Amino acid sequence: MSLIFIALLPFLGAVLPPLLIRAGRNAAAWAAGGTTLLALIGVLLHAPAVMRGETVTAKMDWVPVLGLNANFFLDGLGLLFAGLILGIGLLIILYARFYLSRQDPMGQFYAYLLLFQGAMVGIVLSDNILLLLIFWELTSLSSFLLIGYWKHLPEGRQGARMALTVTGMGGLAMIAGLLILGNIAGSYDLSVILTQKDAIQSSPYYLVALLLILIGAFTKSAQFPFHFWLPHAMAAPTPVSAYLHSATMVKAGLFLMARLWPVLAGTPEWFYIVATTGLITMVVGAVIALFKDDLKALLAFSTVSHLGLITMLLGFGTKIAAVIAVFHIINHATFKAALFMSAGIIDHEAHTRDIKRLGGLRTLMPITFVLVTLASLSMAGIPPLNGFLSKEMMLEEAAHTVWAGSHYLLPTLVVLGSLFSAAYSFRLIAHVFFGPVRNDYPAKPHDPGVGMLISPAVLVTLVVAIGLFSKVIVGPLVAVASQAVIGDEKLPYYSLKLWHGVTPALFMSAIAVFGGAFLLWRHGALERFWLAARRPEAKAIFDHIIGALTRASDRFTAGLHNGSLGRYGAVFLVFTLALSLYAYFTGIPAEHSRPLAEIQPIAIVGWVCMIVSAFCVVVFHRNRLLALVIIGVSGLMVSLLFNYFSAPDLALTQISVEVVTIILLLLALNFMPKETPVESSGGRRTRDITIASVAGLAVGGLIYAILRSDFAQPSISEFHLANSYKGGGGTNVVNVILVDFRGFDTFGEIIVLGIAAVVIYALTEAVLATNVRAKLLNREPSVPRSGDTHPLMMVVATRVVMPIALMVGAYIFFRGHNLPGGGFIAGLVVAIAYVMQYMASGFSWAAARQTFPYHGVIGCGVLIAAVTGMGAWLNGLPFLTSAYGYIDLPGLEEFEWATAMFFDLGVFLAVFGAIMLALESFARFAWQPDIEQEHPMDINPLRDDPRYQEEA
Repeated sequence: MSLIFIALLPFLGAVLPPLLIRAGRNAAAWAAGGTTLLALIGVLLHAPAVMRGETVTAKMDWVPVLGLNANFFLDGLGLLFAGLILGIGLLIILYARFYLSRQDPMGQFYAYLLLFQGAMVGIVLSDNILLLLIFWELTSLSSFLLIGYWKHLPEGRQGARMALTVTGMGGLAMIAGLLILGNIAGSYDLSVILTQKDAIQSSPYYLVALLLILIGAFTKSAQFPFHFWLPHAMAAPTPVSAYLHSATMVKAGLFLMARLWPVLAGTPEWFYIVATTGLITMVVGAVIALFKDDLKALLAFSTVSHLGLITMLLGFGTKIAAVIAVFHIINHATFKAALFMSAGIIDHEAHTRDIKRLGGLRTLMPITFVLVTLASLSMAGIPPLNGFLSKEMMLEEAAHTVWAGSHYLLPTLVVLGSLFSAAYSFRLIAHVFFGPVRNDYPAKPHDPGVGMLISPAVLVTLVVAIGLFSKVIVGPLVAVASQAVIGDEKLPYYSLKLWHGVTPALFMSAIAVFGGAFLLWRHGALERFWLAARRPEAKAIFDHIIGALTRASDRFTAGLHNGSLGRYGAVFLVFTLALSLYAYFTGIPAEHSRPLAEIQPIAIVGWVCMIVSAFCVVVFHRNRLLALVIIGVSGLMVSLLFNYFSAPDLALTQISVEVVTIILLLLALNFMPKETPVESSGGRRTRDITIASVAGLAVGGLIYAILRSDFAQPSISEFHLANSYKGGGGTNVVNVILVDFRGFDTFGEIIVLGIAAVVIYALTEAVLATNVRAKLLNREPSVPRSGDTHPLMMVVATRVVMPIALMVGAYIFFRGHNLPGGGFIAGLVVAIAYVMQYMASGFSWAAARQTFPYHGVIGCGVLIAAVTGMGAWLNGLPFLTSAYGYIDLPGLEEFEWATAMFFDLGVFLAVFGAIMLALESFARFAWQPDIEQEHPMDINPLRDDPRYQEEA
């Protein structure tokens, strides 16, 4: 199975649960589980090759010139994380099926979950840092949806916003860091970057790139001082907490640090920044966790602490520390996901997560008690569970690490963090399950059904099995993943066993365990001291900073954007002129190597008309109708100018656009006052005239300089002229550029055009919902109107012209690849024919005969263009690569058949649909559906016959 398909599979599968939820909750769960299982099988099919030390790759060129390629690779580290993401994801899907209530939209939940799963899989499989960045931001967006899944809870909405703000801002910093890293390495492919250690670490930009990348990693993995967002994300449903915050999202930062470890680690900057941050996070998270009464809050801060532990190990920069970090990532994922699901079980059955309202559950929930006890003891580092193995190895490495010249400071703090870790683990067991059975539980606690127990039971089984048989179960995986982290260097000696003899780590572990027991014994007194002590609250600081930034941005925006379009234009023009003048006076003017061409009399006439029309627009601009007519004159002169310079395609487009826009603007002006009121003072008008005059002279001077100078490099037009026919199969260079060479630009333009039409429609809907429409319909006209609503001559003319115009539109469309024309011009011509029908016969008559929605026409156009572009993938070519050939049918001459025609069809439909939707939106302002309007073509010839009236 291709890695590309594996990465896309969760996104494709996310469509199924919302559709299948109508068939039942089980159908939605099966769809989500089947998608995840299929992706997991795809990864496991490549596992044998990866375990042999091979790297599986899949590459697809996108924009090779920019280094943007859809490249994926699977090595040991990717195999480890992909297995965790998909394996634990499968268990979460099963658990969520029985955890969520019938009031929760399960189809929506699984859709969000699969979107997040796809983003995480994309991160760990990406071989291109630009592609990785896309998936990275998708995790922030999809986790926002998951954390805020319970929209009715204010804390859920706030937690989602906080997570998105912190991780999103960190992602922006990381984007800059990775771009710098790619520029240093000379490539954006990770497989290349990981071979450039010397070039990266010797670069003067190394520290800048390191800091920016680490900000992104630290925010995602909740490292101090960004740790506060993770506990507030616990307002999400427990399946989300178990998935995002133990096995996936918070591990993304760890994955990035591990992935870039070969080229970033090993320097003093890396050691002091990463190891120190991890150490502080480990201690702070453990201390806070001990005094949390909410089960999920306790587990959240314990997650923060363990993430800090792994970050610290990666920060040591030694090969053995990297191996230990990989091992603890596995162990932490197993016992922490099990604990989160167990906490969800307790909350689900007892209807509370408050530790002070629990206790005595050992006899009421015996199965849950066993699961929580084993997972908690593993978290505390008690043998023979898997957490003990990685904790002992971590303590041994910490004992031999020197920080700032001290041999004791770091080991002491590590023991302190481990001590508090043991204490909150023991508290989780003692305060929840031991003690007397209470009679004031919110609900009677009991073990749930098998459906909710399977997933944590599987994970706890792994906790025990890895602890007893780690060398067999995870030994090979740890080796191959660690090898991917340290790169080409040889793996250090290590042993995954329970007994390492009498070592410093053994004494450090003993101190942590017995110290943790002591803290549990004195927890009441310590808690009173903790509550009485004054300490900074991260959430309050965050809220204060966000509030201050919001107020400052509001003031800045209000001062800068006062709603005056004239002011915006003036600022833009002055800034542009200043840059232009700076470039002119500091640059070297080009020599005028081209002679002046002879000026033809017709050109002088056209130039004078343009000058006069532009001047008249300025003088008469307050009369809106007159200004619109004069603007139309300018547009027609521009079209003649295009034709004068042998650009018939542009001339046809300009004329068609001019007709359509004038009609649409006339419709808009129908609902506006005839004249524009005087709003600018004399001084302001003088300022605007000065700026506009200087800008116009500057642009004119620039055009004159360009036309008189030769380019140092050959113009790209030469390439288009040389390759239009042999590359695109067309002799009309303009059309080939639009549908082939610059097809992606055209595709974006039709999307923007469609969006603009839909926005006009939406604004119209908003206005029609108010009393504005009644005011528009009941207003008195300023001048007498014609009594002939639908002139007979115009109605007859439009009926006759309609089929001719459609034929002309089809002719222009089919000839466009080789002669002036194409989908854009054809769409405008056909739209004009339809517009004439609306003008002649009215909106009611035209709307009654409309059999298709213009929204759908726009959508079909964009979809046809997209499918045509994606068809190139079937031939292994980039998006929107066209193909052409020649067909010889009996009885006909040989003719060309190009795929660009289908793309042009999409352009045609999008242009036509956008114009007609805008027209329809404006026309609906004056439409009175309760009044049937007659027009000449619908008059019954017997209407005036007395006999007909009697029968009626």
